[in-house]
Amino acid sequence: MQTAFKVENHLGYRILRWVLIVALLTGILVSTVQVVLDARRVSMELERQANQTMAMVRDAATQSVFSIDDTLAQQVVDGLFALEPIHLARISHPDGDQLGGRLRPLQDRAFRPITDPIFGSIREYRESLHRGTSPDTIYGYLELHYDTAPIAENWLNRALITFGSGIALALILGLVLFVVFHLVLTRPLLRIVQSVRTVDPARPDDRLIAVPDGHRADELGLWVNATNNLLVSIAESQKRHQEAEDRVNRLARYDTLTGLPSRDAFMEDLQHDIVAARESHGTLALTVCGIDDFKSVNEQCGFRTGDTILQTVASRLTANLPSERFSVARLGSDQFVVVEKRLRDGFQAADTAEKILGSFATPINAGNHRISMTATLGIALFPSDADQADRLLQSAEQTMALAKQNGHNHFQFYVASIDQEIRERKQLEKDLSNALANHEFHLVYQPQINLETKRIIGAEALLRWEHPERGMIPPDHFIPVAESNGAIVEIGQWVLDQACWQAARWASEGSPLRIAVNLSAVQLRQESIVDDILNTLKRHSIPAGRLELEVTETSFMTNLTDAVAKLHRLHRAGISIAVDDFGTGYSSLTYLKQMPVQHLKIDKQFIRDLLVNEEDTRIANTIIDLGKSLNLTVVAEGVETAEQEYYLSQRGCKLAQGYFFSKPLPPKEFETFVQTFHARIVENNA
Repeated sequence: MQTAFKVENHLGYRILRWVLIVALLTGILVSTVQVVLDARRVSMELERQANQTMAMVRDAATQSVFSIDDTLAQQVVDGLFALEPIHLARISHPDGDQLGGRLRPLQDRAFRPITDPIFGSIREYRESLHRGTSPDTIYGYLELHYDTAPIAENWLNRALITFGSGIALALILGLVLFVVFHLVLTRPLLRIVQSVRTVDPARPDDRLIAVPDGHRADELGLWVNATNNLLVSIAESQKRHQEAEDRVNRLARYDTLTGLPSRDAFMEDLQHDIVAARESHGTLALTVCGIDDFKSVNEQCGFRTGDTILQTVASRLTANLPSERFSVARLGSDQFVVVEKRLRDGFQAADTAEKILGSFATPINAGNHRISMTATLGIALFPSDADQADRLLQSAEQTMALAKQNGHNHFQFYVASIDQEIRERKQLEKDLSNALANHEFHLVYQPQINLETKRIIGAEALLRWEHPERGMIPPDHFIPVAESNGAIVEIGQWVLDQACWQAARWASEGSPLRIAVNLSAVQLRQESIVDDILNTLKRHSIPAGRLELEVTETSFMTNLTDAVAKLHRLHRAGISIAVDDFGTGYSSLTYLKQMPVQHLKIDKQFIRDLLVNEEDTRIANTIIDLGKSLNLTVVAEGVETAEQEYYLSQRGCKLAQGYFFSKPLPPKEFETFVQTFHARIVENNA
């Protein structure tokens, strides 16, 4: 808190300044009025003196004119010069001839530039001379010129005294007012400020402000009393706020959407349950329940529908699991947790898990939607899997996450090897972060065959990782890791760059093949992805039509509008777009209508059992027919037999790739294969 401030900031100083300014201005104004009035009075007095003087010599002047006595006239004039202000005196005939006259120079005074504009340098008076017997006859004229310097000097002295006294009075009055103001207001205010500084912000009503002596009934006293009332109100408000905060903290223990305990409250209750189980040598089962594909439902049906689903799940769990043995809470997002107490064995926990999965079996009505939901459960047991609350929950969450990687709508128990599996994944992430810099990646190319012409029209670039210690790591192992930690962005750009470089090299050697490159969901979400792709093509001088980007349906489900806009920009640039693994995604036709797609790739899982599994055969036929109806080229992946190749060709599938033709090959081997393949075709047609 500031304890001192500059003098000019003192309220008394500011008041003094304004009082002095106002007093000075008032003194100057009043003095000016007085001086102006005095000037008018002096002017009038000069007029009166002139009239008196002319009246005094009028008879003598008239007699001198009437008798044409120049001696008398001169005596009258000389007598007038006994008066100091007289500048000129003259008696003249009516025709203007002077009978008597005299002139005295004007007084040379320094103040004339000030007084002459006010009074004039000379005052002139003229009077006609008459005799009483013939008042209508003019015998001559009497002229007097007054020098204003003597009278102006007196006036100026009085004006200076008036101004000086007025300003002095204003200064004295200002100082007196300052002293009075300081004693009456400023000093009490400073005492009040000192008293305010002693107030404790945490308890403002403990030490109230003291009222200055003599000010209990005036405005200062009222202000102090009002401030004390405010401090008391603030203290009461703080108490109410603290009470409200306590209520909020209590409410924070429960999820506002479902009414279930929150994660923090659950952890406290779990700690108590573990202590009780440890004392009774009992067993607990902690089950983490994650709703499958909940994010997709939110995006498809809206967040309001998602909230309804969460509320319904919470209601079913609490209704199906009695509170005497079970505790249910919401961990956040789409995850719930169930604690089963007084557990006999793991089989009982498995029965509970089946009951939880069964609660999802009935479709949920949410507005205009009827949605079937499933869940995946991870189960950890106390004390065999973990003996601490946070470790037990972590074990169950990790188990649930791993269970989701192996499918949906099932439960999985925590096993000791999960730590090893997690460590291996972390090590894989670490090795993956260095793989690109260590040149451990390389590309292989699988030829794409036109089933009508039996010629190789392109190749799919596939990424391979040869680990220096673990050897070749399958893409299915490291690609999901790269997508989860974001490394796929840099790796994907490297793949695109290498594939374009290879395509440019083949084109320069007379083999202008189309290159297909996979574009992951993480890459598609990058703001600069379109420019990066186009710049790569430009850098390697590759025509846009020679590049095909393969995207999966899931890659554009998270942000459909943004993904569609980016793919349209790429398509307008001339790049082909293919939907990879078609038929395995979510609501394929819904998305397909909005995408700028030229190719559909039938997933290899449907080709593998083609002509063996009727359902897979029907799916493959449906995709081929769909491609024809939408004027799209259908590409079959995973063709491994001549029968599959023949059937697909007869059904109208245009392109194919798979081990029946060739496995993915390094660039040199791919070049040899292309030459051999085409030479064999020429030989067969010869």
